[in-house]
Amino acid sequence: MAQVNITVNGRPYAVGCEDGQEAHLMELARLFDRQVRQVSEDMGQLGETRLFLMGALLLADELSDLRGRLSVVQAELARFQSDQARVETRAVGALESAAKRIEKLAQG
Repeated sequence: MAQVNITVNGRPYAVGCEDGQEAHLMELARLFDRQVRQVSEDMGQLGETRLFLMGALLLADELSDLRGRLSVVQAELARFQSDQARVETRAVGALESAAKRIEKLAQG
């Protein structure tokens, strides 16, 4: 298990993570630190626990919004794929029909 030193709101923290996940954890810490600093600027200096809680809640809200948007996009993608499959089926049918007519004309 790897150990990473991160800084949130100017304070260092040692955090463990799986080997190979260090860079990802540091990026997450930077994201959280930006959020915590923004909360601190907007609301003034709160206790660290409350500051971290507000930062986490705002990130959770953003995550919730993104999940909702992802669901909408996935539904649209499924609809487009279904429409594409129907169009492809109709195109194949039209091509097969045209091929049969051409064969009949060639024989006749």
